[in-house]
Amino acid sequence: MLPASRAAALRSFWVAGLCLPIFLLLDPALTSGARSAVAELTGYITGWPAYALAALALSRALGREALWPRFLVAWNWTNLFQYLIMLAITLLSAAGLPAWLQEAVTMVGIGYALWLQWFAARAALQIGGWLAMGFVVLDLLVSMLLSGIVTDLSRV
Repeated sequence: MLPASRAAALRSFWVAGLCLPIFLLLDPALTSGARSAVAELTGYITGWPAYALAALALSRALGREALWPRFLVAWNWTNLFQYLIMLAITLLSAAGLPAWLQEAVTMVGIGYALWLQWFAARAALQIGGWLAMGFVVLDLLVSMLLSGIVTDLSRV
C-alpha cells in the first residue's frame, strides 16, 4: 500500500525530476527558440502542482481528502510510467514501423496510460470506476488548459 501522508505526497514530486529528461527529449517545441522553450518548461513545472490542487478540490468534494496524499503519490509515479510509455512509442515510431502498426502501438500505449491513471485513482481513493474516470478527465482538462496557455506564451 502506498503511504498516505502529506510528507510522502510532497516527496513524490521528485518524480517530476525523473520525468524531465524524457520531457526534454520528446518536446520538439523546446528547439523552436528561447521563448518557446521557456513557455514549455513553465508549463511542465506548473502542470504537476496544478493537477494536484485540482485533484485535491475534487477529492475534498467527494469526501476523500484524507486519501488524497496516497492518490497523489500514485498519480506522480503513474506519470513516470506514462512518460516511459510515450518514449517507447516515439522510439518505435522512429524505427520505421508500418503506419498501421505505429497507430496501433500509439493507441494501445495511450489506452494503457489512461487505464493506469484510472486504476491509480480508483485504488488510492477507494472510489468507483465512474468517479475514477472523473480524475482522468480532470487531468486531461488541466493538461489542455495549460497546453493552450503555453501555446499562447510561445507565440512571437
